Amino acid sequence: MQDARLFGPRVVALGGGHGLAASLRALRRVSGRLTAVVTVADDGGSSGRLRRQLGVLPPGDLRMALAALCGDDDWGRTWARVLQHRFASAGELHNHALGNLLIVALWELLENHVAGLDWVGRLLGAQGRVLPMCTQPLELEGVVTEADPAHPDSTTTVVGQHALASADGRVVSISLVPADPPACPEAVEAVREAEWVVLGPGSWFTSVIPHLLIPELRRAIVGNQGCRMVTLNLTAQQGETEGFGPETHLEVLGAHAPDLELDVVLADRGTVSDEPSLRRAAADLGAELVLADVAMADGTPRHDPKLLARAYSDVLGRGRIGPWR
Repeated sequence: MQDARLFGPRVVALGGGHGLAASLRALRRVSGRLTAVVTVADDGGSSGRLRRQLGVLPPGDLRMALAALCGDDDWGRTWARVLQHRFASAGELHNHALGNLLIVALWELLENHVAGLDWVGRLLGAQGRVLPMCTQPLELEGVVTEADPAHPDSTTTVVGQHALASADGRVVSISLVPADPPACPEAVEAVREAEWVVLGPGSWFTSVIPHLLIPELRRAIVGNQGCRMVTLNLTAQQGETEGFGPETHLEVLGAHAPDLELDVVLADRGTVSDEPSLRRAAADLGAELVLADVAMADGTPRHDPKLLARAYSDVLGRGRIGPWR
């Protein structure tokens, strides 16, 4: 007898930070076979300190993904709060997230990234699996233009995720250091077997695009025999994509991965001002544009988990009967 919890299509969501967490909070409501593949290039805050001091993968985005997969019952809500709790002190523990320390402790004890994350997931009762996209810490390197008002056409190279996210000017392109890092084998396998691969929302240059720069993971995404969807952000992000329209997000995605074809681009109806341009940009990637109301009603640029889940349910349900391809 099939486990009743294993409902819906096999879905892999790729990204990092708050964007991936928003997607996961929605997707866990429509798929019981959900895997998150998470960026490992963070070099700021608690994650950056642990990375520099212990040489580990930055755990912060992985922690946020695990917290987002916690259920809505007392157990899930409590463990999500515990995982996200940050210490406040005058000492070395200041601003460390407890979940980061828990994850790193299990990595040291088990000497296995995936096993450590799986153990945390079991402790939390997480409604899905969390995997790193790569088995070693990565460094992002970006080309930024318009950083110097006196020389608006000049470009500069900015190194590091935190520096890129807060850089003056406009990010034009990014690359990884090293350029050919080892993908997490379990992540590659999950992408290959997925019925749906979901990219975004999230920090476009530092959380979404990096997945397409790891050669083995990119081949799995491009070669996936299911369907591929991009969920667009609700607004441009200061520093990374300031001045970008929704269609620009798709254009830079295509510039970094010219061989990527999509099936669906999901966007919030209320934030699309030029629908024809967005439809053309989606069509250039082989995708159909789907507009839905997915933003919070309070006007903040955040996805509403229930509305986003409804939109995902409509798209994924249609995908199971095969009209996207």
